[in-house]
Amino acid sequence: MGGKMNWFIATFTSSIGKKLVMAITGLSFSLFLVLHLVGNFFYYGGGPAFEGYSAQLHEHPALLRLAEGGLILFALLHILFGAFLYFQNLAARPQGYVMKKSVIRKKAPGGQTVSSRLQAYTGLYILVFVIIHLFAFTFVDRNAVGGLYRMVTTAFQNPFYAAFYVFSVIVVGFHINHGFWSAFQTIGANHPKYMPAIKMISVLYALIIGVCFSSIPVFIYLSA
Repeated sequence: MGGKMNWFIATFTSSIGKKLVMAITGLSFSLFLVLHLVGNFFYYGGGPAFEGYSAQLHEHPALLRLAEGGLILFALLHILFGAFLYFQNLAARPQGYVMKKSVIRKKAPGGQTVSSRLQAYTGLYILVFVIIHLFAFTFVDRNAVGGLYRMVTTAFQNPFYAAFYVFSVIVVGFHINHGFWSAFQTIGANHPKYMPAIKMISVLYALIIGVCFSSIPVFIYLSA
């Protein structure tokens, strides 16, 4: 038992172990984004459809709390191990994260891309965005504002919040453009035959997330 525990600790305190945690949690959030997007698209069906979807989610509060708890745990792990890797790399290569003119190029020295160089910064921005988003739509009394549909409509009729949301989901797309294919690389899918296709899927996935999530506030603001 002790040997297995030592192996577990050694694995997840190593660089590859941390990257594996980042890959698993990152792919889990990628799946969550798809499910969240499907739910958001009920808005286009009108108030009854959107409120009905929300009501169905809350019909099983125990499962909902379990899912929320899992997301919080995965978020903490993703942030924690991401920070460990960032500072570990920073200590190993003190000049590696200095912003240079080459950052504006598609490819930077060492095979890095703009997405990979800015991954830590976009991740930090996304954390701030998620906190603001939760306080705007989750930690509120929806009944007091006339329901979820009306709350979302009112929020995105505000041009400043609509612009902030659109910019933020574009940053999310930028972040997962690198993170998605990098996660597959970490779990062992780094094969010359498959990686080009995985990278293409990563770009398409990032575009779908950015465009589709942005479409809702744009639709609401233009409709107003």
